[in-house]
Amino acid sequence: MYPIDDEQKVRTMTLIKRKEAALETTWKLEDILESDEAWEELFVQAKEDVKQYQTYKGRLSRSADTLYRCLQADETISLKIEKLYVYARMRSDQDTGDPRYLEMFGRAQSLSYSAGELSSFLVPEILSIPEEKLEAFMASGNGLDRYRRMIDQILAKKPHTLSGPMEELLAQSYEATQGAAQIFNMFNNADVRFPQIVNEKGEKVQITHGNYIALLQSSDRRVRREAFQGLYGVYRQFENTLAATYSAHVKQAVYYAKVKNYPSSRAHSLAENEVPETVYDQLVSTVRAHLPLLHRYVKIRKETLGLQDIHMYDLYAPLVTGIFRTYPFEEAKEVVKEGLTPLGEEYLSILQEGFDRRWIDVYENEGKRSGAYSWGVYGTHPYVLLNYNGTLDHVFTLAHEMGHAIHSYYSDRTQPYIYAGYKIFVAEVASTCNEALLIRHLLDKTQDKELERYLLDHFLESFRGTLFRQTMFAEFEAMVHKKAEAGETLTAKELCAIYRQLNVDYFGPEMVVDEEIDHEWARIPHFYTPFYVYQYATGFSAAIAISSRILAGEPGTLEGYKKFLSSGCTMPPIQLLKLAGVDMSAPRPVEDALKVFEELLHRFSA
Repeated sequence: MYPIDDEQKVRTMTLIKRKEAALETTWKLEDILESDEAWEELFVQAKEDVKQYQTYKGRLSRSADTLYRCLQADETISLKIEKLYVYARMRSDQDTGDPRYLEMFGRAQSLSYSAGELSSFLVPEILSIPEEKLEAFMASGNGLDRYRRMIDQILAKKPHTLSGPMEELLAQSYEATQGAAQIFNMFNNADVRFPQIVNEKGEKVQITHGNYIALLQSSDRRVRREAFQGLYGVYRQFENTLAATYSAHVKQAVYYAKVKNYPSSRAHSLAENEVPETVYDQLVSTVRAHLPLLHRYVKIRKETLGLQDIHMYDLYAPLVTGIFRTYPFEEAKEVVKEGLTPLGEEYLSILQEGFDRRWIDVYENEGKRSGAYSWGVYGTHPYVLLNYNGTLDHVFTLAHEMGHAIHSYYSDRTQPYIYAGYKIFVAEVASTCNEALLIRHLLDKTQDKELERYLLDHFLESFRGTLFRQTMFAEFEAMVHKKAEAGETLTAKELCAIYRQLNVDYFGPEMVVDEEIDHEWARIPHFYTPFYVYQYATGFSAAIAISSRILAGEPGTLEGYKKFLSSGCTMPPIQLLKLAGVDMSAPRPVEDALKVFEELLHRFSA
């Protein structure tokens, strides 16, 4: 057991206020906009700029130059609004209880909806231009060819594009239909309060989003059970409200899919990322076929922990407790750098820049958004939000989020604004590749058998939490959306029943499926971004394949991977991954990842 520094110890016990956070542990949002006053000035500019759309409406077919100037204006306006939106949201996320930034975020969001409404004529008008004429525009040499891929994507959506007036009307509805996600966000991050419990040291500690998993990792089973019951007891109190909120969000997705002439909300969501639905189905079927491996993992966990019955709150308990340790943040940064050495000096220099120049908001504070993410604005370096607590899991979170950040860095540096933003389907590849490289580095480095088992435990948990758990989430989403599409009511009872059965199926006969877990659906933020979570599982599988090839030194792999990182959305995601040697249109990457899981199970049991 290694001691953690006093400052970090205090942080796990009592949440500090935002103004008390040490400057060097906070992100430097001034690199986006130097002040709130600068935000206000930009807001005035952007609000005036959106009026430009009216000068182009009804005129796009007149000439190549008119179309080009309109697309340029759209690009400029979009970047300004993105800067307003991201700055306000990130300021709000650092303290969700601060009404100033919540109000600014609301204004930025409203301006975004207004721009969407005013620009809604763009796609229908482009589609109304005869293809021969449009091709002549593209060949005119005036710079319009820069937008060729974007226009090709628009043409591909022709069956799902409405008339100009209908698209405008639809755009007007977006702001009014975001309520469910906003309500959940405020409930889950600003309003919800969990009870206090007594930890293994006899100290009172309040359950928070930031310390919940750490409490579940306690070696004291009472602490794990009380944390589990305490957190889900609160969600159970609000189950009907949360069911109505989530149901409203699902209905929103179903409505927009129907209006856009898609057969389902899933088809709509996947089409936005240019991913065939077969990829989703084959992920679920492949993981389903290998569930006996997860059942075996549960049995190993039960036996290793010496339990007569294994419960859901035992899933995070470390299997090797004698060498449990914590990592001060400075040490975590060095560990991550060492693990990512195979990615080369250029990659490491970008990583160090992020560490040195305050890309990262490190610790939890009162009102801070839970979890972790990477975000930013084109033209500015990326940012990372953490709620760092010193555990090995959070060291891997640092590697994970910096993977996102450096992916964005490469893409932004190489691509123009319109193609820099990569699709969600590939978003988890770079982050998870970092984790895979780090864990394999740590495994190779150790000569101690117990430390090896400790690291294997962490790697196995990564598979359980990402490949298996996120696929289970994906099944839940698909089932819930299908029920909504069939006109069925999504009550709390129905949602809990669906979720319970999935847990029974996935975790197998050894697991006691506690009734509290039936309510887990109510606390998953990603469910408010429909059909997002399956990409954690596909991304994880792709990352395992890529990291294995990098470590094996396969010729061209690192170069291909850097090309992938630098390509933004210049081609469909399936084609992008092929640059790195992975074909996600086939089941093999998922199957190969599951083979690695099986090998790890054998190695842990040996």
